[in-house]
Formats: sequence, structure tokens, C-alpha cells
Amino acid sequence: MSDYIEEPGISYTPGKIEIPDTLSVPGLLLQMAERTPKKVAVERKAEVSGQWVKVTFKQFLFEIRQVARGLIASGIKPGDNVAIMAHTSYEWTLFDFAIQFAGARAIPIYETSSTEQAEWIITNSEIVAAVVEDPMMRAILDPVFKKERRFKQTWVISDDAQGKLSRLGETVDDSLPDKLVAAQKADDLWTIIYTSGTTGKPKGVELTHRNVLHVAMNGVTNEELMKILGGKEARTLLFLPMAHVFARFINITVMYGGNVVGYSPNIKNLVADFRSFRPTLVLAVPRVFEKLYNAADAKAGRGLKLKVFRHFAKVAINYSRALDTKEGPSAKLKAQHRLGDRALYGRLREITGGRMHYAISGGAPLGERLGHFFRGAGITVFEGYGLTETSAPTTVNRPGNIAIGSVGQAYPGCYLKIDDDGELLVKGDHVFRAYHNSPKETKEAFTEDGWFRTGDIGRIDENDFVWITGRKKELIVTAGGKNVAPAILEDNLRGHPLISQVVVVGDKKPFIAALITLDAEALPQWLENHELEPMTLSQAITDPQIVAAVDRAVKYANRTVSRAESIRKFVILPGDFTVTNGYLTPSMKVRRANVIADFADEIAGIYGEK
Repeated sequence: MSDYIEEPGISYTPGKIEIPDTLSVPGLLLQMAERTPKKVAVERKAEVSGQWVKVTFKQFLFEIRQVARGLIASGIKPGDNVAIMAHTSYEWTLFDFAIQFAGARAIPIYETSSTEQAEWIITNSEIVAAVVEDPMMRAILDPVFKKERRFKQTWVISDDAQGKLSRLGETVDDSLPDKLVAAQKADDLWTIIYTSGTTGKPKGVELTHRNVLHVAMNGVTNEELMKILGGKEARTLLFLPMAHVFARFINITVMYGGNVVGYSPNIKNLVADFRSFRPTLVLAVPRVFEKLYNAADAKAGRGLKLKVFRHFAKVAINYSRALDTKEGPSAKLKAQHRLGDRALYGRLREITGGRMHYAISGGAPLGERLGHFFRGAGITVFEGYGLTETSAPTTVNRPGNIAIGSVGQAYPGCYLKIDDDGELLVKGDHVFRAYHNSPKETKEAFTEDGWFRTGDIGRIDENDFVWITGRKKELIVTAGGKNVAPAILEDNLRGHPLISQVVVVGDKKPFIAALITLDAEALPQWLENHELEPMTLSQAITDPQIVAAVDRAVKYANRTVSRAESIRKFVILPGDFTVTNGYLTPSMKVRRANVIADFADEIAGIYGEK
């Protein structure tokens, strides 16, 4: 899309690069490896020692070609779809590229998926083979594969899949993988990523090489974004699921930007991996930042220590807010901030390895208060916005151009505008080409003049910053005719240490209410800090002091909305929403329809309808 779109109300950030028709994702990796063969591309964590081992582009490419030749020897052909089911790891990336070097396409399956969830992806995308992490994941997929005639083979990473394929490929011509890469073009299909599907079956989003290269290469060539995405000393620790478009896009982007990439497959080891890898940049969803803040708050203990923590947390927030004023922070606030750096902020940065000054948040709104806290503490979290359909980013805040609480301005090379009904529309070379085998849904996803309908409601301010206020399909219309976007209240409440998930309800009802779940991990520490006796989760949901704490949180969240939009009543549910029980998608979004259907009695009780 080289022609500039001239329409009123469009927000656009120019991109410097137009992707050549002959370039592909594996082709870009080949260029990087040939240009800087001795540069470290990845650091992989050794199983025994736990040390990070450097892998140069030359070594990385050598391993990729070996595995690719093994895949070819196994019968994988150009255009085949091969599933990957594994935690984020060096091996995930290795097999992703090896599949591409064999001329095939890697189709991700979330490591948390059940047999039933994986079956739709496998059948809809006509998977012919799979790479899985361990025998347990193989057991999840095997029942489906036994029914699929086209299916060839499963390779198990923990059972030396890399070594076995490398040895098998020794009979294949060394030059064949590179020839298969050369045959791939920018507009060829790169992958199919299945949306997590908060309603109905997930849709298979077809992304081309051009789609993802457009955002990867234009992001790195943007001077502002290059400050966080690239550079000689830049190090990125990836722990988001590689099955998600966000992690996969970032993986390509930071490699292209000169970053060294490390992978943390187990969230339980994340703090240890932070300290040993010492990243300069991490990517996360808001829940990770909420947990980090709440954990710091909880570990402060009680009494004077807790008061000190909360005082300096407030100082960080006020300091960050003052940075956005013409006057800037006052001398008194600067002095308080210096004290806070010695007492609190430095320790927080040490937890993340001591070198991290930037982070990128996406997937859901971060919240203004949390954004200001982290910037005030010396870690600027750049909030962005995007969808699987837009190859991840469509907007992003950036150094020197940030409005905390917004999702930033248009990403380089992306066009945005607001439709008459408030829906955010997007256009650009990063927008997907189609939903797999779904022409009707593909047509419905675009306006007649080719703008993609994001399904999100928002606004673009006078400085071209985009503000997302909710999902179009999730808007609640009360009995009094008031339109309410539940996301504002839900996101505010989820920041409380006791609260895990929130679903705001009230469609066609006389007032707004909420279903709330407690955070089982945070509960023991919260009770200790408040000098309360230990209790189980089932006891906590009816405990007067717990209920009172949640009530205070609800009242605080209500301050951000009008009275007609405020939560009047709430119910604390007996369990939490998880991927396993079907109330969360693999990307941790609440399946609202499932929750409302299964807790219909509780909702009816709120409104006295039982």
C-alpha cells in the first residue's frame, strides 16, 4: 500500500519501508545471518547449568537448515501446514523457522489447549504433521491425529526431535532449504493464527509474509521505536506464549533490530530469569504488571513498611504525572522521588535484572495509575494496541511521544480512523488477507472501501493518540437506555490485590452489577498484611472483611464513571475463571458469554429475579 490515503479524520504514521514482493520472513532471517553471521541472535538457557548460552546467527541458521532438511526427508512439502504446541522456548523459534525453510507453514496451538480445542485448528487448517514439547502434549493431540488421514508424524522436542531430524536430513541436498526460501514471496501465506475466540469457534487468521514484515521492519526503522526495539546492548526476554501473534511478531522485530532474544518457558522461574538474563525490554499483558505491583505491595508487609511503600508508590505516580505538565516535577517532588529511588524503585528494577527501563504492554488496557507508577519507578511501559488480524501492532506509545492511559498513535505504516458509530477502523499492509475457509466472515470484517472493522470502540484525540473505551459487542445498554462500556470498570477493579477477574453485567437491567472472583495466590499475603487469620477461598468469599475490602475497591472504581454507569451490587463467585474451566481464552481474555450463561442464577439473584 504505497499510496497515501487522503480522507478526513485519518490518523497515520509514515513507514519508511515498503516490503519488496520477493521478500519473506525466512528470507529476512537469511539476510540477517549473511550480513552479521557472528552476531549473537539468541541466548538459550542450558538445562543442567541454567546458564545462558550464546547462539550466533551463523549457528542459528545452521541448526535451522539441519532441521529443515530433516522435515523435507520426512515428507514435508511446500505449502504444508505443520502444528507447533509448546511453551515459549528456543526450540519453538527453531522449529518455526525450520518449517518455513522447508517451504511449509507453522500453525501454533496454545500449550494450554485441550484435545477439543486443538481439534478445530487441526481439521480447519488441514495439519499434516506436528511438533510438540513433550509426551503429555502429544497425548492431547494424538486422538485427533488418529482420525486424520492426511496426518504424517509427530516430533517430540523432549525426545530429541532436533537431533533425530538433523540426522535424518543428512541425505538431503544442503542447498534445498535456501531454494525453498527463495521461492516464497511477500504475498504468500506465512501462517494461520487462530483467534482465542471469546465466542464461538476460533477464526483462522491468514497472515502473509508482507503483513508481519510490514510492522516488523517499519517498527525498527522508526527512530523513536528503535530506542526500545533495537541497539547493540538491547536484550529482550520473551515469556508470552509464542502461539500468540504478539510474541511471534516481537521475536522477528527484535532480531531484525539487533536485539539478543532469550526465552522463559515457565512463568514460575520468571524472576530468576529476569535476574540472570538482565533484559532491557520485556513484553507482557497488563495482568503481569498488576501482579508485579501487587506482589511488591504485599511483600512490604504491614505497619510502617507498608506505609512507606504506599507513600513512595504515590510519589512515583505524582512524579510521572508531573512529567506531562509544562512545569514538570517540583523541587520537593524531585527530592521525594530521589528518596523513593533509594528506598523502593531501585529494588523493583533489581527484580527485573537491573537493566530494564522499557516494557511494552498489550492485549488489554493497562490502566493510567499503573502506567504512571512504573514510569515514576524508572520503567516506562509503552502501551499499544493491536489484534491478530493486524499482525499485532496498530498503535503504540513511544519514547518522547507518550500519553499514559492511551494506546498511543498509529504504528508506522498504519492508518486509523473512527467510524460513525465509534468503531475503530484500520487499513494498511499489516492487515490480514482473510479468515481461513470463511469467505462470509471475511467479507463482514471489512467495510465496502476496505477498512478492517476492529470491533473496538474508541476515539482519536487532537494529538492523534488513540483511546480505547470498550468492545462494540460488549456494550451494555441498561433498562434506562444508558450505554455502558464494561472494560473501564473491569480493568480498574482487576488492579486490586484481592481481585482476579471481573465481569460487569446489566444489559436490559435497571442498574449495573458485577461478578467478581478472588485471587487465590494473593489472598494469604493480603490476610497476613491485614493481621487476619488464614482462611480458604470458600471462606473468604463470605468473610465480612474481605467483602468490605472488595466493596471499597468497587466504590473506588466507580469514581471513574457516571452514577448511571457505576456498579451498584456485586457477587463474589466461589472459584476463579481459568482456561481449564472454559471461562478464559488461552490469551487470558474472559469468555463473557460463557460466564453470563453459567452464572445466570447469580445474576438473577442480584436483580431479585429468582
